[in-house]
Amino acid sequence: MKFFSTRDHSRIVTASQAIAQGLSDEGGLFVPESFPQVDVEALCQLDYPELAAAVVSEYLTDYSKDFLAEAARTTYGEAFGGKAGYLAPVEGDTYALELWHGPTCAFKDYALQLMPKLLVEAKKNLSRTEKTLILVATSGDTGKAALDGYHDIPGVEIAVFYPTGGTSEIQRLQMATQEGANVAVYAVRGNFDDAQTGVKKVFGDKAIAARLAERNIRLSSANSINWGRLVPQIVYYFAAYAQLLKAGKIAFGDKVDFCVPTGNFGDILAGYYAKQMGLPVGKLVCASNQNNVLTDFLSTGTYTAKREFYKTTSPSMDILVSSNLERLLYHVTGSDAEVAGLMKSLSETGRYTVRPETLKAIQESFDCGWSSEEQVAGEIRARCEKDGYLCDTHTAVAFHVAAQKKRDGVPMVVLSTASPFKFPRSVLEALGHTAPENDFEAMQALEEATGRTAPASLAVLRQKAERFSTVIDPAQIAEVALSCQA
Repeated sequence: MKFFSTRDHSRIVTASQAIAQGLSDEGGLFVPESFPQVDVEALCQLDYPELAAAVVSEYLTDYSKDFLAEAARTTYGEAFGGKAGYLAPVEGDTYALELWHGPTCAFKDYALQLMPKLLVEAKKNLSRTEKTLILVATSGDTGKAALDGYHDIPGVEIAVFYPTGGTSEIQRLQMATQEGANVAVYAVRGNFDDAQTGVKKVFGDKAIAARLAERNIRLSSANSINWGRLVPQIVYYFAAYAQLLKAGKIAFGDKVDFCVPTGNFGDILAGYYAKQMGLPVGKLVCASNQNNVLTDFLSTGTYTAKREFYKTTSPSMDILVSSNLERLLYHVTGSDAEVAGLMKSLSETGRYTVRPETLKAIQESFDCGWSSEEQVAGEIRARCEKDGYLCDTHTAVAFHVAAQKKRDGVPMVVLSTASPFKFPRSVLEALGHTAPENDFEAMQALEEATGRTAPASLAVLRQKAERFSTVIDPAQIAEVALSCQA
């Protein structure tokens, strides 16, 4: 399987090259040359590690199958407490795919626990010995998941950039207390898009690349712009379908809808890949918070990033430039020149409009909706009171939209992307309680109010010392990159 850039079809690389490099030289994203067709019924008989190895190996064809099997087995075992890809019944034929049972309590663990192994193996496959400098922009969850996955990995250094004041306090502490000799964390003045733009500028700066190369350092990414982040996420769509089959809730071939809370479009794009591989996916419903740029695009065909930015209670979705949408545009249009033109327009004017036939093709697979802050709070309370189901703010965004888009007789799987204990103050307030100012006191109060227990990895943060407190401007991200030691 070869990969090429969304903006230049002539830039062809192997899977190892795509994962080691992250982003194409001219700013495009790597996409697979084709969608492998799989025996879905056979895959549904596998346990999660076996399923992960089988799906990932369809794309990473220059990796040995033995390596991928072992990597999946060691990744999705103990660290996920036996709940990798766990599907929880909520109400009727609506389900929650709980993706937060990993070490950092967010869905990013599925990719970022496996991805370091993929990067180290990619360098071996390519006979490369340079240091890899990973730069990560995060709206909250990616940062900690990447830090946890890459800390103390030989030959790798990682720097994470998050918007100051743009995460929950628990998310910030997860990053600020990270252990490891090869990690660094910076708060960036501005919002997530400012941090993401700063990182992308570094990747596109040939002078920075040349200066780093002189010291035998190469840049890479752990954001979902990297194919290695996206491919492990395809797996849990198959896992959800398999569990519905085993429980007798569907017959093989029945379609299942998925509702995904997303800001950067990577998590839902993984569902599109699963569908193209043959999984009987009905609609992929894109759920946005008040920063509803994706809802507007999927409804009208016009993407407008220059708009008011809202800080919400679902901060991981507070994003106005959705990087992975570029991959979908390529798959639907089949034209690198067209995608390059759209991305140029976005960069220069903050907007673009796709052709009517492009929008129609997208709408065949995707539906959309968004939730206000009041609706998010109301959904948390309703799910808890009516169904006894406790969810976080991001998942609540999706539950609210899923209820609007639910089709009779078609199961709806909501992707639950984070533990409610990562956002204890918001969840407590939604349940009608006065939340303490301190997140740890709020966590304890949430435990008492609901009878649930906070994940140990979050509760222990209270005892950890903060290691990182530096605040920088987006323009200083380049200085951070250049300060990396070989």
